[in-house]
Amino acid sequence: MTLTDGQLERYARHIVLKEIGGSGQKKLLDATVAIVGAGGIGSPLIQYLAAAGVGRLRIVDDDEVALSNLQRQTLFGTADIAQSKVERAARAVARQNPDVIVETLDQRLGATNIDGFLENVDVVVDGSDNFATRLLVADEACHGHVPLVSAAIGQFEGQLALFRGWEDGKPCYRCFVGADPDQPDTSCADQGVLGALAGIMGSMAAMETIRQITGFGEDSAGKLLLFDALSLRSRTLTLPKDPGCPTCAA
Repeated sequence: MTLTDGQLERYARHIVLKEIGGSGQKKLLDATVAIVGAGGIGSPLIQYLAAAGVGRLRIVDDDEVALSNLQRQTLFGTADIAQSKVERAARAVARQNPDVIVETLDQRLGATNIDGFLENVDVVVDGSDNFATRLLVADEACHGHVPLVSAAIGQFEGQLALFRGWEDGKPCYRCFVGADPDQPDTSCADQGVLGALAGIMGSMAAMETIRQITGFGEDSAGKLLLFDALSLRSRTLTLPKDPGCPTCAA
């Protein structure tokens, strides 16, 4: 791929970074990223991946934009209320960057439609709000050898991790949470969430996706970032691989 004059100017701030450069930008333009959820995490994630020139975004979400979403889901505005999130996300990306192709699935991801969703995907990012979907995506990603960026938020806390569980010594998502997570599914409606926290974690998920595609910096696979907005502190843990994990141990 040869970058056009317009692309050289659009992505100039990436290209001048020696850790990314022109070769890294070409990798981004060639990449396909699957995104599970176009909500609080998905909104900044989609915006920054589109701005970075990721060539193809495959977005799944069965929800419509609600007024209560707008406190944190910056991809949408008041005029988008009651409209399909994936359809509005595709329109927003089209306005933002014509280099990016958007594929949409206006359905809830489940066992009946996950086949093929990760086909020819370089990275999958999960920002969904329930463990059933997260475990389904994580298992499919591990079996298909697709790197998984997992991001989650709740009230004033955020989590971010990259999983490549098929590799020796690297855990998968199920190594981290098990088959039956300790905490039941909770929603922002039940507990509340700081709006700007969604922007922070969604942006960091975009950064980790770009890292995985271009290879800049240190490899973060198997590390868990915990962010506490109340104290403005973060810490990083190294996650162990579960030798008895039903997904990746074999």
